[in-house]
Amino acid sequence: MSDQATTRSLRSRRSNLAVPGSNPKMLGKAKGLPADQIFMDLEDSVAPIAKAEARKNVVAALNEGGYDGKVRAVRVNDLTTHWTYRDVIEVVENAGQNLDCIMLPKVQTAEQIHWLDMLLSQIEHTMGFEVGRIGIEAQIENALGLVNVDAIASASPRVETIIFGPADFMASINMKSLVVGEQPPGYDVGDAYHYILSRILMAARAYDKQAIDGPYLQIKDVEGYRRVANRSAALGFDGKWVLHPGQVEAANEVYSPRQDDYDHAEMILDAYAYFTSEEGGARGAVMLGDEMIDEASRKMALVISAKGRAAGMERTQTFTPPE
Repeated sequence: MSDQATTRSLRSRRSNLAVPGSNPKMLGKAKGLPADQIFMDLEDSVAPIAKAEARKNVVAALNEGGYDGKVRAVRVNDLTTHWTYRDVIEVVENAGQNLDCIMLPKVQTAEQIHWLDMLLSQIEHTMGFEVGRIGIEAQIENALGLVNVDAIASASPRVETIIFGPADFMASINMKSLVVGEQPPGYDVGDAYHYILSRILMAARAYDKQAIDGPYLQIKDVEGYRRVANRSAALGFDGKWVLHPGQVEAANEVYSPRQDDYDHAEMILDAYAYFTSEEGGARGAVMLGDEMIDEASRKMALVISAKGRAAGMERTQTFTPPE
């Protein structure tokens, strides 16, 4: 993995706040919200006649700065439209040094990622930017995209995240529901989204990408948001979109480890490092309290500790080697 890809894999994306590029006031307000990522939208939240002006707003917001500690992304229009190439060229040429990712919606094939990768490289060369620094986020929003998700995830080293777009996906498979993210009426045998989420997650993990769940449109129902978010968090997703400031805190909480779990993970890592060392007896399987830990335990602990560290958590317990 390249150094750039490693850096991307460590970016925390528990809460991914969508901000319409057509609304300068909201672009400014987003700076003060505790979201891990701000993505400025040029697609569905912007009317066709407002897209050119929205590009200018996004460029101005990125160059003005103030998004310290946040991943800065721009969602361009999808490749079935005539806006996409201008979105990428205008935003990246004019604000590429203040941009972390381009989000491409409705990705259906790896070739669409190849197109964006090549265009980004051409712009970076032309403008004298660091080539390859800007990442790509691929949004899966229809059946063809899900079928091709492995190829999409592995299409470019720039790909950082695979995102589930539930609303368009529901329409693409004729799901019998108008409530985005909720179970369709009559589906009473489990979770109608389980296969979709699992398929995206497997592709993301196979190619060391982050997996991000899509929006919950009932923005005033924070408990509903939390319930749906817990579904993807339990599977292993890294974060979820937020459409309203009221959802940010719930996302950050749901996709962070519990304090006890984070402390326990760090204790496992410390204990295993000690007991496998020469000083600790070079043992492969040992006891930590009443629990046996081994190499598999270490791998599981690494996942929890990485999430906790990315979230800025601090441990409250310290491992002490036995006398």
